Amino acid sequence: MDHSNQVSQLNTIWMDGNSITPQVVEQVAKREIRVSLSKEAEDRVVACRDMVDQLVKDDKVVYGVTTGFGLFSDVSISPADATQLQINLIRSHACAVGNPLPESVVRTIMLLRANALSKGYSGIRLETLQLLLDCLNQGVHPVIPEQGSLGASGDLAPLSHLALVLMGEGEAIYQGQRLSGADALDQAGLNPITLGAKEGLALINGTQIMTSLGVLAVSQADRLAKVADVIASMTLECLRGIPDAFAEGIQQVRPYPEQASVAQNFRTILQGSQLTTSQGEIRVQDAYSLRCLPQVHGAVRQVVAYTSEKIQIECNAATDNPLLFMEDGQVISGGNFHGQPIAFAMDFLKIGMSELANISERRTERLVNPALSGGLPAFLSHHPGLASGMMILQYVSASLVSENKVLAHPASVDSIPSSANQEDHVSMGTTAARQVTQIINHVAKVLAIECICAAEAADFVGADQLAPATRKLYEHIRSHVPRVVEDRSLSGEIELVASYLLEGDWLREVEKITGELF
Repeated sequence: MDHSNQVSQLNTIWMDGNSITPQVVEQVAKREIRVSLSKEAEDRVVACRDMVDQLVKDDKVVYGVTTGFGLFSDVSISPADATQLQINLIRSHACAVGNPLPESVVRTIMLLRANALSKGYSGIRLETLQLLLDCLNQGVHPVIPEQGSLGASGDLAPLSHLALVLMGEGEAIYQGQRLSGADALDQAGLNPITLGAKEGLALINGTQIMTSLGVLAVSQADRLAKVADVIASMTLECLRGIPDAFAEGIQQVRPYPEQASVAQNFRTILQGSQLTTSQGEIRVQDAYSLRCLPQVHGAVRQVVAYTSEKIQIECNAATDNPLLFMEDGQVISGGNFHGQPIAFAMDFLKIGMSELANISERRTERLVNPALSGGLPAFLSHHPGLASGMMILQYVSASLVSENKVLAHPASVDSIPSSANQEDHVSMGTTAARQVTQIINHVAKVLAIECICAAEAADFVGADQLAPATRKLYEHIRSHVPRVVEDRSLSGEIELVASYLLEGDWLREVEKITGELF
């Protein structure tokens, strides 16, 4: 059997600890595929566990196995108390607060924690790891509160709520019901485990909360960056913009590959448009929010690419402590649980995505402001004065981008000591990851507002003259958002369009015409 980490005909991936991709993460998050452990991973997990058992038998001094935790690392624990030590760890650390994380995030956490454990450096028992995978495959989803992690030593508090359910404690969602951990396992036909030496620490000492939020966020960010090119193209058409600024020569003399690729996107998307103009036909040059699209959207792509690279590494990393190296028999206490790489990446993504929304809001302003729109009705109203049209949509967009500016303040520049100063520097990476999720949701709504306004403007200038690609987007909008001939509340329609943009449904349809966008 092929144990590579690919989707088989049985809709199963074979986990080896090294091959999880964002595409696989999204499939697992959406319950599209099952997860099984590869034979190679099984062998490593069993061998590593044998090493732990021998260390306990020999009464070796090993952090978190025969010692306490944090400042208690110098307190010796007898082998007879090894199991109680792990149980106490989970119960005491399971004190996260706030709203429960969404199902898709919880499933990703379970997947990535199992993947890290399957690398064979953590000392987990095979049956414990298998129970985690069984819960994932059968839809037993621990209730994990979103707040309480410092991002080092890993995501201790929230991950402890996952471990509680494996012990038959805590709470879980099963088949839409919130149950005790014991009842959820029982209804799924699963049995709780009693944690052995090192196992509690292995389950919670990692970066999987921040990484799970991050991997889902960066996938959505990539989709929004692509669809933003299409939306901006339709806005440019409605404003009779000048695509000369996207010429290949301009990009070649400032050779950022992302800028060049985005400019190519715009040239491709706008092919066949009867609304764009040339230099001097109406005006000599456009405002920055149109003319500088390759430079701004291209820079956003640089941020997304950087973040994707770091997330890919972290998805397949061993991030607990201590780590066991079977080849030379060493147990080494280190700091792979420290979330600094992901904290920086999440903060960077926060800034990049905020800027994608900032320039979108400026284009919306140009669509609705009669002093800037080149002849479109004020606020795209069919009855200016009597009807406000799209006036307040721009207000909402402005509110969202302003809130993003607050959220974009880097969480990673903060640190606070814990465990009596033994853990004296932390990453705040999970805070950054939670904030980027909020920002991306705001970006989707800002783009949805531009999308709705551009569709309304297209009806005034002639939607039949749009390029084939933007016409396809226009048709999707109109199938869900009718023309605003009479004023009505657009809240639900903004949310609906935002959800389509986040999921990428409309983007896939446009790409049938353009080919895959960068």
